[in-house]
Amino acid sequence: MATGRKVVLSEGERERIRQAVHAAEQQTRAEIVPMIVARSGLYRDTRHWAGLITALTTLALLLTIEVSWLLWGWQASNAVWLIVAVTLAYVVGAWIGTWPVVVRLLTAPARMRHKVALRAERAFVQHAVSQTRERTGVLILLSILERQVYVLPDPSLAALISAERWKQVVQAAVEHLRSGDIAGGLSTAIGACGRVLAGACPARPGDNPNELPDHVIDER
Repeated sequence: MATGRKVVLSEGERERIRQAVHAAEQQTRAEIVPMIVARSGLYRDTRHWAGLITALTTLALLLTIEVSWLLWGWQASNAVWLIVAVTLAYVVGAWIGTWPVVVRLLTAPARMRHKVALRAERAFVQHAVSQTRERTGVLILLSILERQVYVLPDPSLAALISAERWKQVVQAAVEHLRSGDIAGGLSTAIGACGRVLAGACPARPGDNPNELPDHVIDER
């Protein structure tokens, strides 16, 4: 799966997702909204921790091999160079701390899940998913940096469908996303979501308006 760099969806892939939403919503009166974000949190502290780890490692290394660079013993200039080296190591480490793989390594999984959940809740309101006629909106959020898919149903649907069924929707996307197929992962999740919703919230013939756009919301 993509890990922080922007993967541009082609027009064909966007259309594939749109068609998946359209097909799924033929089975249900619910509204499905797929969304992609680059990240759900800033995780600024990872820069500090990566910088601190790099600086301390550099300091320990320099002190371990001090005999090779302190031939004439400690002098004031040696202390200055040591401080400069450690400071530069911190700066380099802080930059490394912005890399997606390092952010994931230094951030607790529970914290990332919480950030993705908060991002989904904010998007649910921002994009009016909560404003459908019967309160039957469902947001499927893919957060690239965290490598997570989060399904947020309207409370009225959450009461009808168990958490385990929503987990199955997420799982349906995982294999495609692991191979970097964002369009395939989202389309599969949308299809699975449609099947779940069809049982709990089936479409009414002649009364199934399309209340929200079918296209994917891409906020990367």
